[in-house]
Amino acid sequence: MDAQLAVIGLGSIGSMALWQASRLTDSVVGFEAATPAHGRSAVGGDTRLFRMIYLGRPDYYPIIERSRGLWAELEAETGQDILTTTGGLSIGTANGSYITSLLEATRVTGAEHSVLSREDMAERYPQHNLRPDDCAVYDPHAGVLRTDRAVSAAIAAAQANGATVLQNTPVDSITETEHGVVVASGDRTWTFEKVIVASGGWSRRLMPDHLKAVTETHRIVLTWFIAEDGTQFSPENFPVFSRLYGDRSMYGAPAVDGVTVKASVDGPLDGRGRETPDPDSVPRELTREEVEKVTDIVTEFFPGLTPTIVRSDAFPDLFTEDRHPLLGWLDENSRVYCATGFSGKGFKMATGYGHIAAHEVLGKQTIEGLDFVRPNRFKTR
Repeated sequence: MDAQLAVIGLGSIGSMALWQASRLTDSVVGFEAATPAHGRSAVGGDTRLFRMIYLGRPDYYPIIERSRGLWAELEAETGQDILTTTGGLSIGTANGSYITSLLEATRVTGAEHSVLSREDMAERYPQHNLRPDDCAVYDPHAGVLRTDRAVSAAIAAAQANGATVLQNTPVDSITETEHGVVVASGDRTWTFEKVIVASGGWSRRLMPDHLKAVTETHRIVLTWFIAEDGTQFSPENFPVFSRLYGDRSMYGAPAVDGVTVKASVDGPLDGRGRETPDPDSVPRELTREEVEKVTDIVTEFFPGLTPTIVRSDAFPDLFTEDRHPLLGWLDENSRVYCATGFSGKGFKMATGYGHIAAHEVLGKQTIEGLDFVRPNRFKTR
């Protein structure tokens, strides 16, 4: 037996699972196909949004709460600034389905928030060009996460705790035996008691057929624009945002580099409806339609941004059929634990997901109320 636990994939979720596992045992090995925090995975793009107000099942809220505390712990443990609290705006039509659903979510979860009228928004956040019937839900705890810094910090913390990291070691197969799980890379093999699969868009290669049938690797596109007045779009003055109006939607983050503002479309045009079978061959260039659509929306929403894309990129992520993650054992007798399929919305909760995976795999805790993310929900179909 080479070690107690292997974590396959050290991206957004795998790095956090490795860090959390290293707090419980020093007998843990992390496998990374490339180098930690590389930009070709779902870690790419510099930043992700963190929000406490989440449009989805209220069951996610305890994970978000745990994640917020764990982001602070990771910062304290490593001395890195990872989560910058900017506040967050969810903008939509007053009394429309988007705002109504968000307010219902806050009622159920108790998430702290305030409602800003169009007049409030125009006074406090004039960067947004608002429609007459717009309003916003303000999340005081929202902010921006530095993705590469977060992953690098988690891996460094895990190594300081005694974890082993094997980079440039792509895993070709995992095979369960009566004695453990055999992990193969090229002509090398290792045997572990348990394995966590956290390979994001590359996870399908290691999945059983019934999970391959309900997952797809999708392409996520991110775009950046230059602000005419950088101060207006600084983290101090420009909260992270998501905005929905009819068939137009956008989300983004302030100019953490002092120059470029992330403003990306959130919908079919960002590739969430487009399968990319090979995660190693994700088209990085935007199509003409994508360029025209995102610049058109930026022109309408943000008159203070130059409506020319100055940077764009695309990344793979694994999406499930129901858009909920795969978090749990393959089956009740398996030694393989899935932590993948986060469907483009996993990073904000990466520390929480890593905590759950590590504690469940190492037998320290079983988290209740997570049937909606367990892989076996697809096995009975």
